[in-house]
Amino acid sequence: MKIIVTGGTGLVGSGIKSIQENYPEMTFFYLNSKDCDLKNYQDTLEVFKKIRPDTVIHLAANVGGLYKNMTQRVEMFEENILMNLNVIKASYQVGVKNLLACLSTCVFPDGIVPLNENILNDGAPHPSNEGYAYAKRMLELHCRLYTQQYDINYRCIIPTNIYGNNDNYNLEDSHVIPGLIHRCYLAKQQGLPFVIRGTGKPIRQFIYNIDLAKIIIDMIQYNIKTNIIASPSQEHSIEYIARLIAKKFEYNNIMFDDTFSDGQYSKTADNSKLINIFQNFEFTDLETGISRTVDYFIENYTTVKR
Repeated sequence: MKIIVTGGTGLVGSGIKSIQENYPEMTFFYLNSKDCDLKNYQDTLEVFKKIRPDTVIHLAANVGGLYKNMTQRVEMFEENILMNLNVIKASYQVGVKNLLACLSTCVFPDGIVPLNENILNDGAPHPSNEGYAYAKRMLELHCRLYTQQYDINYRCIIPTNIYGNNDNYNLEDSHVIPGLIHRCYLAKQQGLPFVIRGTGKPIRQFIYNIDLAKIIIDMIQYNIKTNIIASPSQEHSIEYIARLIAKKFEYNNIMFDDTFSDGQYSKTADNSKLINIFQNFEFTDLETGISRTVDYFIENYTTVKR
């Protein structure tokens, strides 16, 4: 089986790469922006024609944390719309019948909990990330339309907050865990307070990138024909996450800056469909995952994305 992985050098793509040796029957082709501009349809189609994949795992996206979503709404919408459209269309043109695209729980309607796979379009997403969220909703719709019209299997996986090795640790554009890791590292280096933006009260579910990679491969292997939320059951506050990171760094000078927005307080995701399908799946516990991620960040500080 030949598999194209878009966004192949990103957080989830690198997670798949780290476990690919466990799947000798699969040959992976990891695409990044140097290989192909997914915002250009002809570039995308040419690469897909050259590889002729059996399966596509579509991970590529313009992504970021709360503040990037709030300040770059147009770019988040337009660039993701273009990439998603081109990947889906090129996949069909070269005969791909099995495609799995990655969404995010931020696409769900604001104020409805728990989140489940059936309420994706039951209301508007939170205003803080509507550009990204609506682009991802269109991706789910695009997959669904192709599946219905052409009798193929294009579906989506919807992970909660992802973290792990090879993340983006930019102080302004990253997701919560890599951003906190970088801030704590710098605070300790400079002898300054470790500042957490917001009150630390919002709660989230977090999935280790290796765990998500395993679920993605399982969905491909077993040809699962449905959208699935990928998440552990446990929820943790941002304050709890920050204190775990500070504990790993052995640094206790912590303060919260409540002049920054908290965003949504809760986005509780219902993982019952996942657990029902993969009954024996074991998630990496959060403290272990964060410990490994901090170790990776420190060891690779000069080369990590920041």
